[in-house]
Amino acid sequence: MKCRQRLVQSLLMASFSICLVAEPTLADEPWFVDVAETSGIDFQYDNGMSGEYFFVEIMGAGVGLLDFDNDGLLDIYLVQAGALAPGIGPDDRAKKDRLYRNVSYQEDGQWVMQFEDVTEPSGIDARGYGMGVATGDYNNDGYVDIYVLNFGANQLWRNNGDGTFSDVTEVTGVGDPRWSVSASFVDLNKNGHLDLMVANYVDYALETHQACRSATTSQIDYCSPSAYTGIADRLYQNMGDGQFKDISESSGIAEVARHGLGVIASDFSGDGNIELYVANDGSPNSHWVYQGEGVWLDDAFMAGNAVNGGGVMEAGMGVDAGDFNHSGSEDIFITHMRAETNTLYQNQGNGWFMDATSQARLGVPSLSATGFGTAWFDMDNDGWLDLVVANGAVVIEDALAAAGDPYPYHQPNQLFANQGDGTFAEVSRAAGEAFNASYISRGLAVGDLNNDGRPDVVVANINGPTEVLVNKMETNHQWLGLDLYDRNNERAMTQAVVWLLDDEGEKIYRRRSRTDGSYASAQDPRILFGLGERQGPVSIEIHWPDGSKERHNALEANQYHRLTQGSGQLITE
Repeated sequence: MKCRQRLVQSLLMASFSICLVAEPTLADEPWFVDVAETSGIDFQYDNGMSGEYFFVEIMGAGVGLLDFDNDGLLDIYLVQAGALAPGIGPDDRAKKDRLYRNVSYQEDGQWVMQFEDVTEPSGIDARGYGMGVATGDYNNDGYVDIYVLNFGANQLWRNNGDGTFSDVTEVTGVGDPRWSVSASFVDLNKNGHLDLMVANYVDYALETHQACRSATTSQIDYCSPSAYTGIADRLYQNMGDGQFKDISESSGIAEVARHGLGVIASDFSGDGNIELYVANDGSPNSHWVYQGEGVWLDDAFMAGNAVNGGGVMEAGMGVDAGDFNHSGSEDIFITHMRAETNTLYQNQGNGWFMDATSQARLGVPSLSATGFGTAWFDMDNDGWLDLVVANGAVVIEDALAAAGDPYPYHQPNQLFANQGDGTFAEVSRAAGEAFNASYISRGLAVGDLNNDGRPDVVVANINGPTEVLVNKMETNHQWLGLDLYDRNNERAMTQAVVWLLDDEGEKIYRRRSRTDGSYASAQDPRILFGLGERQGPVSIEIHWPDGSKERHNALEANQYHRLTQGSGQLITE
């Protein structure tokens, strides 16, 4: 088998091939370093556990990356939970979500990561039992807004543009009172306004909580989702006047009631229309395809991504989409329960999928873990999308329980390197202590926190510290960053597809701007191209969501470029 060689200067003082079956040993210099404590992120998601094993305790927590003050640096929003018992509401919780402003700076040519807690001056007072977060500029005022998903009523916080936020949940009509986990802001009807898709989980109330037991030890443990009825997701249409209309019933979305956890929006079939994909826990996944006249159809079974290649439903948790093999179409990766494999659905080029998990060598390494947050990202800027997975059990880990662990659910996270030949190799151990630590990880977001062109990772953990993993990989690879905006140079444009071009103007591979995906989390909306060994200025082709295409030539590498729709060379076909 021909495999791609990856240069890692800090590992064994020479280049090594990660196509080896055996996992690389620990690098002399870590690839990722957790700077949470030193940078000012002192946060722990408190699930309020009381010994009752309330189902909701084991399912938080999310993290959002956003530039709320438009200073060019990604800030961090962390969802909080807290006290949990029948009768306890938001007003009874002392803890609340936190917003951290990125105030990092360079000193002697090196980035010093620093964040300051600006929750109080921001006016955000989110005390719901938090699950996740979604971000998007719903009112097109040039400032990104925050949607918080809860076990209970969700909240929409409007960014006022002066460092403060206002709770506009009631006036906008998006306060779904059920158990929501993930959401996606996406312009579904191409009218220039972001609509909102919300993934809902199960019909659960503390007052009707059921007692469940471990299948191996018979002791009290958390229930599986099959103990509770799934509930329908919600679809809200942005009316363009500051309000949303719930079109769940009329669209057909409400006709399917499953156990939704992760959601991603993309044009998987390449026909110019956005589709909605939902990872469902223990029930078939949903792939919503627009039929026209406001109607959507769940086409997952026909598309080949409702169940795995063996026809088995799996515990869908987190989900992400990306073109891992440079085919020109986006593939889907979903994290699952221990003893199941995570699943890679490979796009055949027209929105039809096949289970390529085994061929990609992603199955066996995932059997021992329960995956939640996940993301495609090019960790070393070689041009190939790698994978990161946040792990944490939902039922008792017998070995940990036998060792007397008071909370036997923690597992190390995982990192998978793309070999460039359709396969992946697990390189978690080689990445450093950050990927050898063991927590109950849930939400995961990827973004370039210090604008150095290397994607960083933020992970939220249940009853454990938030991890801010700064990418320290030393390579000679070039990169290109793109910050895309609408024609008014106000709203960050998601769902724009960008192709990297070679010297003859031919397409090499693509990336897409978005903020959704993973589990209960929001991502960096910017596009980051890894250029590998390529030198000098590069050219790109942008396919905007409205169908228009533009070309930008001679963009300098190793920096971010803010590009506004209409500023490039128009392509007509």
